Amino acid sequence: MEGTRKENKMGVMPVGKLLVNMSLPIMISMFVQALYNVVDSIFVAQIGEQALAAVSLAFPVQTLMIAVSVGTGVGINSLLSRRLGEKRYEDANAAATNGVFLCVVSSLAFALFGLFFSEMFFRAFTADETIIEMGKQYLGICTVFSIGVFVQVAMERILQATGITIYNMLMQGAGAITNIILDPIFIFGWFGLPAMGVAGAAIATVVGQIVAMGLGIYFNHKKNHEVSMSFKGFRLNGRIIGEIYKVGVPSIVMQAIGSVMNIGMNKILMSFTAVAVNVFGVYFKLQSFIFMPVFGLTNGMIPIVGYNFGARKPKRIKGTIRYAILFALAIMAVGVLLFQLFPDVFLRMFNASPDMMSMGCIALREISVSFLFAAVGIVMSSVFQAVGNGVLSMILSIARQVGVLLPVAYLFAHTIGVNAVWWAFPIAEVVAFVVCLIMYRFVDRKYFKNLEKGQVLEHLEGMEPVEPAV
Repeated sequence: MEGTRKENKMGVMPVGKLLVNMSLPIMISMFVQALYNVVDSIFVAQIGEQALAAVSLAFPVQTLMIAVSVGTGVGINSLLSRRLGEKRYEDANAAATNGVFLCVVSSLAFALFGLFFSEMFFRAFTADETIIEMGKQYLGICTVFSIGVFVQVAMERILQATGITIYNMLMQGAGAITNIILDPIFIFGWFGLPAMGVAGAAIATVVGQIVAMGLGIYFNHKKNHEVSMSFKGFRLNGRIIGEIYKVGVPSIVMQAIGSVMNIGMNKILMSFTAVAVNVFGVYFKLQSFIFMPVFGLTNGMIPIVGYNFGARKPKRIKGTIRYAILFALAIMAVGVLLFQLFPDVFLRMFNASPDMMSMGCIALREISVSFLFAAVGIVMSSVFQAVGNGVLSMILSIARQVGVLLPVAYLFAHTIGVNAVWWAFPIAEVVAFVVCLIMYRFVDRKYFKNLEKGQVLEHLEGMEPVEPAV
């Protein structure tokens, strides 16, 4: 039966059409996700600047949750798509079931953090008791009920790896709509409910995530015919877990660096004023409108590259990469224009004070200069993940966000002033751009050119040399 399976569309459909087919639903779903993150902050901003500061300070922990869930998901996706390309279906099934288990365990770890360490976290940034109390409420709810986001991401990545991405859009859309509807109801106490403030925003968020999780489980059970997940008699597979984390851990570290960067920037900016922290928090929400579709694009690209890497089709890999870079540059160019021309319009959505408006317009214009360079870096980083070399992505992220951005931001803050801090972003992205081009030359020589020559690379996962994998 396995021998009679027809070729997956990732191996035969024209790559431009395939990338659009795979990516567009994910891009739409991630755009919607960005929308409800922004809507969250818009509603919270109506409570007051302290509430917005509390949510902004909580953002690094939420970023870390996303890092662990998405990083594990990347490991699942990369392994699953390669195994499907290699026609190793039992390993593909094992990758899915073990991956879901890892996500559940990770959610429990964050729940413990939220219960016992959230107050300690906020006191590291501020002595304002109102901000601390609001932050504790918000973060506690988001972490204790984080199983929704973790399992949702796992379900998404399993569907992506098999080329069924339309259901991701439905999952994300349902979660987002749920969150947007519930936000004002819970925050402001509509329809006779008590006004719960930032706690209401957190409850709306986790309910939306749980709705998306439920749909993800349903779609994988009913619509995914490539992968079979069963937890009856489930046993951990150390080899599979190792393979997932071989790509997943570097990806987790890579994305967790974003959380470290967030914390570092908050520390630098808090030395000036809480307004600067709010500006940075608002920027992160706004840039997600631009970056999320690009991440959606690369999420669609990863299984295509992974599948064709496993199937030994280098021309399809390179064609996919070219299209991905062009599409990413087009999206980012729109972002640059919007941030340069209309920063005041965006800031007004967050009930910005005059001080916040003045600083925010400067920040959005300066930071947006980095977007075009970031487009290439995001695509290349995903290529490295797709071929199983997540370490390169990790190095790239560390270089950009810790090695360059934070030191430059600190230097500019203490020598020029707060409005110069934002130039650290373009400087960091230019450096990352150069580094990722060097890395791609290495990947091209080591992996893709060997495929073109018909050579089989040494399988670095401790298995027999079957297909070029890492």
